[in-house]
Amino acid sequence: MAFVMDQVSATTTGAPLLSVDGVTLQYKTPDHLVTATYRVSFDIHRHERLILLGPSGCGKSTILKAMAGFLQPVEGRITLKDRVIEGPGPDRMMVFQEFDQLLPWKTVVQNVSYPMLVNGIGAQDAKERALDALAKVNLSKFADAYPHMLSGGMKQRVAIARAMAMKPDVLLMDEPYAALDALTRRKMQEELLQLWDDIGFTLVFVTHSIDEAVVIGSRIVVLSPHPGQVRAEINCDHLGLDERTSPEFAELTGRISHMLFDGQDVAH
Repeated sequence: MAFVMDQVSATTTGAPLLSVDGVTLQYKTPDHLVTATYRVSFDIHRHERLILLGPSGCGKSTILKAMAGFLQPVEGRITLKDRVIEGPGPDRMMVFQEFDQLLPWKTVVQNVSYPMLVNGIGAQDAKERALDALAKVNLSKFADAYPHMLSGGMKQRVAIARAMAMKPDVLLMDEPYAALDALTRRKMQEELLQLWDDIGFTLVFVTHSIDEAVVIGSRIVVLSPHPGQVRAEINCDHLGLDERTSPEFAELTGRISHMLFDGQDVAH
């Protein structure tokens, strides 16, 4: 099957911040070698909200882990500011799906401060940056609380604050809201977009929810079923939370759904 690039792709200018260039990713199981993605290519520009969308097993989380430096491509390369990514670094911070990604014996502010301390930032500066990050996610009142005292959604906000306090070039989020109930998920989407409005960071967000992809993303990279290949790139910067009930929102989500579930390419 031919894979085509949607002609409504976002218009970007200047050199990309991060590039995925012909990347094939593989991993071993006890029985065989699995090819997760095959020659995937796309660029990410500064301040974009790029979504990796596709069915389970298409390799979207594997690509995110490679961007973070946890995996190395067997073919192709991933570059950040024209430098090949060879391992993890504070310029790329990752927020995982699991709620329990905080250190249970540390307070909220200590959890947010911890990566900064590990990376050589002074204690006072780290605490000030941690408190500022917690204020941005509306958790100042819980700075001295412990993780077991927080709800799942609050723990995710702490994880986001911890990542943002490092001031990374790229924030990587791996299906962070998948386990939340619908109301909490929508609230977290709103808070993430508000935080992006306030700070203007660069985001790469993995999801299997078409609605979430259109709401959060400024651009969507749609991946084919296993092994993942780029099927389309779609600009959705003009849509968002306020457009959920619009005919255009319904039309776009319908087109993407048709492409993913019926195996059809997005119409030009």
